Amino acid sequence: MASNFIPNLSDFTFSLLLVLAMAPFLAQSSELKETQLVLYFQDNVSAGPNATSLPVAGIAGKLWTFTQFGTVYVTDDPFTSGPEPNSSSIGRAQGITVAAALNGRNSLVLVSLVFTNQEYNGSTLELQGNSKQFEQVREVAVLSGTGKFRFARGYATFETYFMDPATFYSVLRCNVTVQHY
Repeated sequence: MASNFIPNLSDFTFSLLLVLAMAPFLAQSSELKETQLVLYFQDNVSAGPNATSLPVAGIAGKLWTFTQFGTVYVTDDPFTSGPEPNSSSIGRAQGITVAAALNGRNSLVLVSLVFTNQEYNGSTLELQGNSKQFEQVREVAVLSGTGKFRFARGYATFETYFMDPATFYSVLRCNVTVQHY
């Protein structure tokens, strides 16, 4: 037994009015913006109280280093507006890095950029990718974001700006280009 489907004209009219009423809002919210940021990660890989990046897991019996396959680092680096450690704080880079290549040349980077400055406070950007550790410029993807960076997509590049092998302190310049709503 087949039933006859006759659409209710009043439901259709209401739906059409709802779509038309929402059109200006939808058009405004769909305008894609592009933001470019330059951030400086203040990275301290030491065993001391000022450490911001530490190895937390690795292969038993092997030295846990950034080139030893399987070594996992956790990171909570402050990032600033300039390369100097006392530059104005913008936020924290929180995540993990894993030495993911057998030859130790590549690492998997999973980092949340958590903004604490006034302009982007509470917003985040999610970075992920294969970082070719010994190349001058390393690129990873920006997969998503929250707050002011909702629905973000783009890329980020990392360059070593300064490194002191004696203290394991380095400054990484991170150039971020994202499109978002």
